[in-house]
Amino acid sequence: MGGGSGEGVNDMTVRVQTEDFDAGAEIKRLQAARKDIGAVVSFIGLVRDINDGDTVSQLTLEHYPGMTEKSLTVIADQAKARWNITDVLIIHRVGTLQPCDQIVMVAVAGGHRGAAFAACEFVMDYLKTEAPFWKKELTQDGERWVEAKDSDDDAKERWN
Repeated sequence: MGGGSGEGVNDMTVRVQTEDFDAGAEIKRLQAARKDIGAVVSFIGLVRDINDGDTVSQLTLEHYPGMTEKSLTVIADQAKARWNITDVLIIHRVGTLQPCDQIVMVAVAGGHRGAAFAACEFVMDYLKTEAPFWKKELTQDGERWVEAKDSDDDAKERWN
């Protein structure tokens, strides 16, 4: 599950990797040499130390290499088709993570903040429901797979 990287169409970047990322450096790269960007909106998700009332000591994410990157690229393409944005960056980590570790970054660059905010939220809502990741938590009672949440499906449905 090493760090793979794939360039999507329309300058979009999607990466699934085990390594941590530097959000500031990623945003700088996203806007490098561009004078048409008026806004960059980003979201960074972190591993929580509690879920469903239980203490979580570690989270392991599995994925299907190739299929995952393709799915993330489709989500980014959908955001680009819906809003007038310049670029989308999606970085999602896999492997074993600890509480407070960064797990995901979505950044959207565009000419105006409204489109960038909406596209960033759309990408996260779709990523939570459409991206093929499997999460396993280690709690005080042992390992368990994380089930999909109805609230994630509800968040995605508002975009239809």
